Amino acid sequence: MASNPPAPEAPYAPVQSPTDTFGYGGYRTDEGPWEEWNPTAESIRPVRGKHRVAKQRGGGFARSSTVLGVGVIAAVSAGGMASANTGKAPVSISMPDLPGVGSLISDDKPAPEAASALASFGSEAAVDADADADADADQSVADAGEALRSRIMAQAESQKTQVEVKAAAAAAKAKADAVVKAEKEAEAKAAAAKKKAAEEAAAKVEAARLAELAKQYTLPTSSYTITSTFGQAGSLWSSGYHTGLDFAAPTGTLIKAVHSGTVTEAGWAGAYGYRTILTLDDGTELWFCHQSSISVSVGQKVATGDVIGRVGATGNVTGAHLHLEVHANGNAEGIDPAAWLRSKGLNP
Repeated sequence: MASNPPAPEAPYAPVQSPTDTFGYGGYRTDEGPWEEWNPTAESIRPVRGKHRVAKQRGGGFARSSTVLGVGVIAAVSAGGMASANTGKAPVSISMPDLPGVGSLISDDKPAPEAASALASFGSEAAVDADADADADADQSVADAGEALRSRIMAQAESQKTQVEVKAAAAAAKAKADAVVKAEKEAEAKAAAAKKKAAEEAAAKVEAARLAELAKQYTLPTSSYTITSTFGQAGSLWSSGYHTGLDFAAPTGTLIKAVHSGTVTEAGWAGAYGYRTILTLDDGTELWFCHQSSISVSVGQKVATGDVIGRVGATGNVTGAHLHLEVHANGNAEGIDPAAWLRSKGLNP
């Protein structure tokens, strides 16, 4: 019985690594054979710059690119050893672009700084350096706080100074205003006193003048009572108001010349009864009315106090009295006899 000849053995070809492995990219025929590689201080690239391991607080582990790189190297080394021992085909491994890892697995000759950094990792010196850095940071924060406090205190002092300056200015202004007010009050008092003194002096002068006039003028009668005043309204007077000043006195009471002058009329005058008109040197006419008798004649000159007649009740009267009228400058309209007498220093 015939049998099929065995198939020729296929040449050995490495199995292509699966796509979900750690490596990146496809299989490369120019790679291998693989050897175990253990990284040393001489086989890693030096770390550029200063490397600082952050101080962990709360019992945690230090994390850094250097630690991660060392872990990756260890994993790669273990994989190489396993491949050498099992005899399996070599597997292509590509390293991810991690910070610091490429420098650790580089073939360049390490620098002294890298070896020193690895050697001092986790040492007491590194911990002290971290502590010093933290102390420096704390000191910086304290200095910043002290600077802020100093600035706040300076601002508060400046504001306090401004308030004190404003208060002093307000007090000075109030004091100046008080001084100005006092000066004005003093000036007003001085002016008032001066005015009062001037008024008092003028009053004294006027009193002296009136006293001198009083020697030249006299009231027309004595023992009298004022019964009607000038301008008083009533139906008893034909003009509707009283045109003179009435001195009520008993019939026969003497009537005297108020001032020196000339008799320009003496006789009967209708409603005025018996009337005597005395004209003064300035032209003022004095009318003495309702006399019971006349003692002077027209053209006669009389002096102050001379008797010119007697009180009576002739004419339109209701009782015995002297009706006195004053006509300035011969004016038919009379003026107030009481005011005129007061201007001559007399008080009727």
